Order: sequence, then structure tokens, then C-alpha cells
Amino acid sequence: MKQQSLIFTYGLVFLITAIWGLNVVFLKVLVENLPPHTMTAFRIMIAGVTAMLIVIFGRSLRALTIKEWVFTAFGMIFGVMIHHLFLAIGLMTTPASTGSLILSLVPLATAILGMIFLNERLTKMRSVGFVLALIGVFFIQGGSFSGLQLSQGEFVLFLSMFAQAISFVFIKKATATLDSKQVTAIMNLAGSFGLLGISLITEPSGLSEMTDSTIGVYGILLLSGVVATGIGHMVFNSAIQKIGASKTAIFNNFVPFFGVVFSVIFLKEQIAATQLIGFVFIVGGVLFGTGYLERLWMKRKLKRG
Repeated sequence: MKQQSLIFTYGLVFLITAIWGLNVVFLKVLVENLPPHTMTAFRIMIAGVTAMLIVIFGRSLRALTIKEWVFTAFGMIFGVMIHHLFLAIGLMTTPASTGSLILSLVPLATAILGMIFLNERLTKMRSVGFVLALIGVFFIQGGSFSGLQLSQGEFVLFLSMFAQAISFVFIKKATATLDSKQVTAIMNLAGSFGLLGISLITEPSGLSEMTDSTIGVYGILLLSGVVATGIGHMVFNSAIQKIGASKTAIFNNFVPFFGVVFSVIFLKEQIAATQLIGFVFIVGGVLFGTGYLERLWMKRKLKRG
């Protein structure tokens, strides 16, 4: 039963990474039609409202202890405000492919932080998994490091990546005693108001520009906020609660692949052979990095013993 539960959790997280890959297409449409910072604030606000409604109707809302408030607040600061703000700033001056390569370091950073602060074991097999997944992302981005220099924009993206990894550690600590759905709801709602305040400074006319678009764009905004960000992060944070921060973070490496696939389908972009090779490496990385192959090996070893 435990093995089936793990497989189900892995399957859900895999589905979420596919949805997040599709969300890359959604975000490209949104940033071309709406003010980026203001749109991000409202998108995350929609996600927070969605998560809070699920928590309320599921009757899992309760008062937080001081320790839970601290962990959730830090998770919100790093995972919602700093991550999304620095991501937007960094991508303004950095190519998307370079940004994706930097952000793909999240699993490695999360594994290191999880080992230091959460006492999670980083075995040899899982280390191999992280390396394979990183190689896979390298191939998906075109199989070249040309042009990858530590510019100011790339440094900001590195900070964005590291902030998200830090948030996973605080989410793991918060969900040790608190329902992951409530953590997600509070983080997104509180974080969205913080981002909205920042957008009023960075985009003074952002609110008025938000009303000047089409129904189709608003539909994409709603779909992105409710499904990809709201429900998606609830499932992802629930997986962190169940299987740990580092093992969940390894699935982030699927997002660039699905982003490429859906870009080919919906935006008519071309996919290269190196990107298909990258997918093979990512699958191997997930199998090793989540400990799935390690458990199979131990299970067979026990049977033989």
C-alpha cells in the first residue's frame, strides 16, 4: 500500500510538471498582453483564493502556532515574493534558455539545503540522479553553454533559483504539523499582496493596463492562476510534505521539457534532437533522484538475502 501511495504521489507531481510546462506557453501570452509584474500579482492572488476555498470547503482551516506562522512566512517571502520578483527582473535582460538552465539548479540546491537543514540523506544513487537530470536540462536547452556568463541578470536569476530552493525547506518544516493546502493558500494570498504593492511602484499604470485586454487573455490568466499555480502548488507542496523536499524538487527538471513540447504544439516552435536526448537523461535522473531505483534494488537485495 505504501509503494502504491508513493507511485500515486509521483504520478501527480509528474502531471503537475506537465501543467507547469503548458503554463510556460500561458505566461508567454500573458506577458505579451498584460503588464508582467501586475499580472503576476493577480495570477498568484487567484491561486491563493483557489487554494483557500479548497481549504475552507475541506474544513481543514485552523489557527497556526507561532512556529508555523514563522515557517509559512519565510516560505512565502522566499518562494513567492523573492522568487517571482527576481525571476521577472532577471528575465528582462537574460535569454529564456539561459534562465531555464540556471533555474534547473533548484533540485541540486534543494538537495544540499535538505541535507543540511532537514537531515535528508543524499545517497550515491540520488547524487547520480541529480547529475543526470542536470545533463538532461543542458541538452534540452540546446546542448551548449555558449553565452553563459555571470551577468547581472543571470546573477539575479541565480538568486531567484536559490530563493525557491530555500522556500522548499521552510515548506517542509511548516507542513510537518500543518496541512500543506493551508500553507499554499496563505503563502500565495499574502505573497500576492506583497507583489501587488511592489508592482504599484515598478508599474504605476499597471492596474489600468490590466483592464485593456481580450476575454481570451483573461481566460488564460484565470486558467493559469487556478490550475497551474493554485492547484499545482498545492499538489507540489503536498508531495514535499509526503516524500521530502529534495525528492520532490527533482521533478522540476521535467518542466523545461514539457515547456518545449507545448511550445512546439501551440507556438509552432521546432524541437531539436538534443532536446529528445535531454528527456532521456531527465527520466533517468528522476528514477535515480527520487530513490525509486534505490528502493527496487534494496527490495531485491532483501529478497535474495
